[in-house]
Amino acid sequence: MDPERLLAQLERILPRYDRPVPRYTSYPTAPVWREDYGPDAFLEDLGAGAGAPDEGLSLYVHVPFCASLCHFCACNRVITRDPALPERYLDTLQREIEAVREVLPAARTATQLHWGGGTPTHLSPDQIRRLYETLIQAFPLRPGAEVSVEVDPRVTGEAHVEALRACGFNRISMGVQDFDPRVQQAIHRAQPVEMTAALVERARRSGFESVNLDLIYGLPYQTEESFRETLDSVLALQPDRLALYSYAHVTWVAKQQRGFERKNLPEPATKLRIFLLAIRRLLDAGYLFIGLDHFARPDDELSRALADGSLRRNFMGQTTQAGVDLLGFGPSAISELRASYAQSHRDLPSWHAAVAERGVATLRGFRLSRDDVERRWLISSLICLGEIRAEEYRARFGAELREGYADELGRLAPAAEDKLVTLDEEGSVRVTDLGRVLVRNLATVFDRHLPEAGADSRPTFSRAV
Repeated sequence: MDPERLLAQLERILPRYDRPVPRYTSYPTAPVWREDYGPDAFLEDLGAGAGAPDEGLSLYVHVPFCASLCHFCACNRVITRDPALPERYLDTLQREIEAVREVLPAARTATQLHWGGGTPTHLSPDQIRRLYETLIQAFPLRPGAEVSVEVDPRVTGEAHVEALRACGFNRISMGVQDFDPRVQQAIHRAQPVEMTAALVERARRSGFESVNLDLIYGLPYQTEESFRETLDSVLALQPDRLALYSYAHVTWVAKQQRGFERKNLPEPATKLRIFLLAIRRLLDAGYLFIGLDHFARPDDELSRALADGSLRRNFMGQTTQAGVDLLGFGPSAISELRASYAQSHRDLPSWHAAVAERGVATLRGFRLSRDDVERRWLISSLICLGEIRAEEYRARFGAELREGYADELGRLAPAAEDKLVTLDEEGSVRVTDLGRVLVRNLATVFDRHLPEAGADSRPTFSRAV
């Protein structure tokens, strides 16, 4: 992957591809989910469609609380310093976890557990231990399970780290975004390098197997030079994985982003240069480009999953948990079963009330048709593995890819001319190095619901670059 050559090619074709497109953490994407899929439907699917006792689960808990607002953030969060809110949240969460466990037809163990937010370490060490015990009593962890947590170095102390390790957490992800003081001031997140470095050292000393850092490119005042310095500081910390997210300017969701345009928000070409700079630096440092926004060391599980074809994508990003039911708990959390999705109420009062009434707080969801299941596999293969193999499609679905998706493959012809993909006579699709940068655009070809999602005049998705 030659970044200079990629840059020249991308600058030539970018105007045709820089448009709003889904991130494809699910298919169909959330904008087409329906509110007539409620608690009854979710409980029915849990009871009838869940896997056998020996099939593992992936668990996600959304902890919505933050002590202060980061102005770039479009996540579901509650800004508070009121200690009563987390206590009531934990009471309701326990009820929700127990209700889901009761309806499952068999006991299930977990192969993956992840806490996100918000800020999970907004909880006190005692609250961390309480939440963890509640979860593993309902869904015991298998030996070797991946147990991960997102933390904010500004509020994560030594007692938090000790509590997390005592519970069994083995992966820790730290939000960095950018180390440049001017950028940090613009996004309302003052976080010196020394603060993050101290937490990295503390996590490693306590025994975390993997320490991961999150960066965002495209923030106000970022330049190639400033982000180069951030990358120098990040690489000095030697993280095991890196997430390099594109800043999503979604002011219709995150109103606090309004005004960023007056703070030198990078133009698309500059943002692209920053992204390619980061790719080059990370590859030179020995990381593998896992895809979309993830990088990992060659011996990491994500790298091995990419090599053996088991890499998948869900609401937690790239994952090794292929074909595993995902149960989400907390406000806005999403559950992904074999053929359905369910999302809980976003705001805290509605979530509390719904769980009190029914045990679950499903606001909307979607049941997949056979066509949806096929297209989900096609999009996942393209995004996670960089290819769609006609022979694998034939073995899985008993049909010919080139016949069932002739129209979609035809619409990939312009992308083939732009050197984003190669196509063969059987219908197999392979993404080039250039195409990996714009793989979200390529996936839209197989998205039958996309016109429905964008049917009104309101923005729906963030831009490709």
